[in-house]
Amino acid sequence: MVARRRKRAARDSENRIPSPSGYTAIPIKFSEKQQASHYLYVRAHSVREGTKSTWPRKRTLFVLNVPPYCTEECLSCLLSSCGPVQSMELQDKPDLAESLKEPRSKFFHPKPVPGFQVAYVVFQKPGGVSAALALKGPLLVSTESHPVKTGIQKWIRDYADSVPDPEALRVEVDTFMEAYDQKIAEEETKAKEEEGVPDEEGWVKVTRRGRRPVLPRTEAASLRVLERERRKRARKELLNFYAWQHRESKMEHLAQLRKKFEEDKQRIELLRAQRKFRPY
Repeated sequence: MVARRRKRAARDSENRIPSPSGYTAIPIKFSEKQQASHYLYVRAHSVREGTKSTWPRKRTLFVLNVPPYCTEECLSCLLSSCGPVQSMELQDKPDLAESLKEPRSKFFHPKPVPGFQVAYVVFQKPGGVSAALALKGPLLVSTESHPVKTGIQKWIRDYADSVPDPEALRVEVDTFMEAYDQKIAEEETKAKEEEGVPDEEGWVKVTRRGRRPVLPRTEAASLRVLERERRKRARKELLNFYAWQHRESKMEHLAQLRKKFEEDKQRIELLRAQRKFRPY
């Protein structure tokens, strides 16, 4: 009886799909023609108690080993049988900092590196996570109803997606600038309120605002400051510091005086020669 149990346990371990600790493996295939299966490793996303997270608790599924050909749309189709998907995001690596993030722009974000990725899948109901953990495969990525484009068709689609819509781009830029201006105005208002006001311990916070305005951080202003410093250093330079410099400066000064004296003598002689008595 014991030997049968051992054989059965060994057979089950051989048929069991290897997966990391705490993860459940889901086999997928690109199409029906493919014989080998690729495995997605999933688990319920969880964080430590008292820590804020970008993803809602009990409704987020964390997926590892997502292949490059599996897009967000393909992954949504694979998990659609578990329940309605609220949102999904593919990333190069997991989020280590469990903090709230700003929404990612579809125009201004770095191009993802082609390779295996991780995914955060948010279901509308908590039951979607438990249903995904109980999935049995293999699941098909490319089907007749939802084909996955490859080769030249994929390149054409990627190129068409890379050209942004001007109107949508303008709306996003205007929205970002309005939020930025509002943020700067709030910071200035807060700085004015805190200027010169001591805290509970009697310390006064030093802010950027003051009586003397700060120089603008532009290239022209920087050049003016550098030129002013250069002139100041030139005025502070020590002239005739050494004895030989002092002697040479005196000799040059005497030579200039002699030269000027000779020029004055010639000019006086010329004026005397031109003087004539003309009564009529």
